[in-house]
Amino acid sequence: MAKRIGILGGISHESTIKYYKFILTKYFVKKRDYHYPEVVIFSLDLARLTSFEDKGDIDGYVEYLMMGVQALENADAEFIVIAANSPHSVFDRITEKAKTPLISIVEVTAGEAKRLKMKKVLLLGIKYTMQSFFYRDVFEKHDIQVVVPSMQEQEEINRIIFDELVVGIFKKSTRQCLLHIINNHESDGVILGCTELPLILNQEDTDVRLLNTLELHARAALDRALQK
Repeated sequence: MAKRIGILGGISHESTIKYYKFILTKYFVKKRDYHYPEVVIFSLDLARLTSFEDKGDIDGYVEYLMMGVQALENADAEFIVIAANSPHSVFDRITEKAKTPLISIVEVTAGEAKRLKMKKVLLLGIKYTMQSFFYRDVFEKHDIQVVVPSMQEQEEINRIIFDELVVGIFKKSTRQCLLHIINNHESDGVILGCTELPLILNQEDTDVRLLNTLELHARAALDRALQK
């Protein structure tokens, strides 16, 4: 029997839905049966979570995330994935407090970049993620340099994510804007470091290798669920 998966979601609901669908769809492709892993989702208040980010209230941030983690633990999740990038800025603090194992989206993505022999990657995400060091610190351990867009580009990416993608608005002009930003920077690959970005950017849109953090993380969750 597959392990029960806990998904801490709502960050935003658009990407949480994608996690759930990806895991179950890929399960059927792999196993060709209907013994899908059991999945428990706890959906956080996105505005409340991002307010902690905006205020720099790290203790409040950790406390709120832990409330969701504990809810999943109480539902007997056997491991947990946080379905977003930015909360991984406090991943170490969460894992110290949690009773249940968590899978890091950053470690999974770094592993893929290393497998692809990347040396320099561009990080896209919300401003909080691009201006934090948690991606850079992990990738540095693998001898991979992480660079970020200009401040003006960061503002535009942040606006796109919060004003459009988290509410399911996907415009062709927005895709072209993001591709323009990518093309402004030399890199071996691009980290789609917000789980909403893969909803608008696909590998067929560009020759630059995209690291789809959502799919990499969801695939790792399925693999863990199927481990004996």
